[in-house]
Amino acid sequence: MVSDPISKPVTANRAAGMVVSPHTVASKAGQSILQQGGNAVDAAIALCAALSVTYPHMNGLGGDGLWLIYDGAAGSVHGLNGSGRSAAALGHGSHQIVQRGAAAAITVPGAVDAWWQAHQRFGQLPWTLLLEPAIALATNGYPLSSSQFRWTCKDRDLLAQDPGAAATFLATQSAANRADGKAGSPVGTVIKNPALARVLTILAADGTDAFYRGAIAQAIVDYAAPLGSPLGLEDFAQHQSEWVEPITTTYRGHTVYELPPNTQGLSVLQMLNLIEPYDIANLEPADYYHLMVEATKLAFCDRDRWVGDPAFTNIPVQELIAKPYADQLRPRLNLQQATADHRSAMGGDTIYAAVVDGQGNAVSLLQSLYFDYGACVVPPSLGFALNNRGAIFSPDPHHANGIAPNKRPLQTLIPAMALRQGQPHLVFGTMGGEGQPQTQVALLTRVLDLGLDIQTAINLPRWRWGRTWGESTARLALEGRIQPAVRNALRQRGHQLQMEADWCEAMGHAHMIQVLDDYLLGACDPRSDGVAVGV
Repeated sequence: MVSDPISKPVTANRAAGMVVSPHTVASKAGQSILQQGGNAVDAAIALCAALSVTYPHMNGLGGDGLWLIYDGAAGSVHGLNGSGRSAAALGHGSHQIVQRGAAAAITVPGAVDAWWQAHQRFGQLPWTLLLEPAIALATNGYPLSSSQFRWTCKDRDLLAQDPGAAATFLATQSAANRADGKAGSPVGTVIKNPALARVLTILAADGTDAFYRGAIAQAIVDYAAPLGSPLGLEDFAQHQSEWVEPITTTYRGHTVYELPPNTQGLSVLQMLNLIEPYDIANLEPADYYHLMVEATKLAFCDRDRWVGDPAFTNIPVQELIAKPYADQLRPRLNLQQATADHRSAMGGDTIYAAVVDGQGNAVSLLQSLYFDYGACVVPPSLGFALNNRGAIFSPDPHHANGIAPNKRPLQTLIPAMALRQGQPHLVFGTMGGEGQPQTQVALLTRVLDLGLDIQTAINLPRWRWGRTWGESTARLALEGRIQPAVRNALRQRGHQLQMEADWCEAMGHAHMIQVLDDYLLGACDPRSDGVAVGV
C-alpha cells in the first residue's frame, strides 16, 4: 500500500494538548478551553457544544453522545453511555418503525446529560464557561460548512415537511445564499441560530435540569407529541447517562478499548482478534481489503445476533471478544472467495472528536442524530433537530435489538483508544454508521502494521462493506483512488463493488491523536471541514 502525501499531522508539545474535530471553529473552541487551564473533559464539552451549533446536520442537543475518558491521574479508562431510552408509552412491538418525522423521535436525547455527567466527575473549569464558545457561535454566527450545505440541499424536501426544521435550517441557508450574493454555494458565509443560543444560555445557567425536567423538555414534548412522537415528560425526567466498564482486546502490543453493548464496539475487537495472526504488512492490497471485509462479515453476524440493550438481553460479551472464540471463527474466513450476506441495512451520520491535554488525560467521543438531521423535526423555539435513533430497532420484539419501551437501541457510536504500557497511544474514531468498525480497523492496521503516520492512515483510500437502504444485496463501496487492478481482483473473488468519489464523505470523518514520548500528533480527515489544533 502506498502512502498519499496530501498533508502532514499537526504537532504539539505533550505538555500542552491537542484537539481534533470535523469543524475548524469547533476545534478552536476546545483549544480555547485548554488554553484557559481546562482539562481534556472540559475542552471536549466545549467542543461538543460548539459542534452542536456548527454541524447541526450530524449531531446536536437532540441526539446522543458516547465517551471514553482516560483519567491520567488514576491511569484508568472510563466509559460513558449517553444514549437515550425509548418512550415508556411505546408498545412492545406494536409501534411502527419509521425513519423520519415525529413518529421516528422515540428515544430521549442523551448527549446533554453526558456532558453534565462528564463534567460532574472530571471537569475542572466552571460549567458556564464551557458553553460560552457555543453560545457565541449560535448568537454571532459561524461559517456554513460544505458538509452542512450539501446535506441541507439533499434533505430539503424532508426538512420542508416540518415547519420548525424549515424555519431553522432551510430559511437560514437561503438567507446565507442571499448574503453570499452568488448563484452557487454559500459555503463560508456566516449563519446564526438564535433559538439554539437561548437554549444553550439556559443550560449554562441552570444545568441539565432545564433540559430533562424543565422548559426544554416541555417544549420538545409540546411540539413533537401532537405530530406523533410517543415521548413524554416522564421519559425525560427519568433519563440518566450510565458509566460503563469498557471492553478490551490486545493487538500488536496495544490494549484497544471500546464501549460495551448496546454499542457495536465488540465488532472491532472481534475483527482485530480474527486478523491478528496474519502478516498484514506483507499482504497484497487486494488480499488486505478482502481479509478486512471477510472479518467484518463474521463480526457483524455476531453483532446482529447479540447486540441490544444489556438490560433486556443476556449478551456473552467476554466470550465473544475472547481470543479462543476468534480461533474458532477464523477457519470460516475464505481468503479466495467473498461470502454471502443476509443482513439488513444500517445507516447513520455522526461527529467524532478527540482531545488530549497536558495532564495526561484523553477523551474520545461521538455524538449523533443517527441519520442526517435525525428525524428532520425541529421544535422552532429550540433550534435543534430531534434524533431518529429508534429507527435502528428491529420490529421483531424477540430480537436482541427488538423494539420495546424504556429500551436503548443498538448504538453504532464507538469511540476508541489504544493504550501502550497503560498509557494512551492512539485516540481515534470516525463517523459513518456501520462503517465505523471497518474504518477503525483500517486506521489501526495502517499505523500499527504498516507503520504509516496517522495522517496518511486517514488519507489513504477507504472502503465500506454493507447494505444501503433499498438494496437487496450488500456491496463493497470503494473510494475511486483504489487502483483498477485491485478492483478487478476483488470482483474476481465475488465482491459486488460500488465505486464512490475519490474522496467520499460517506466513508466517514476519521480523526486521530497520537501520544508520543515528548509530543502529540493530531490528524483530521480531509473528507471533513475540520482541523487538528495544538495548544
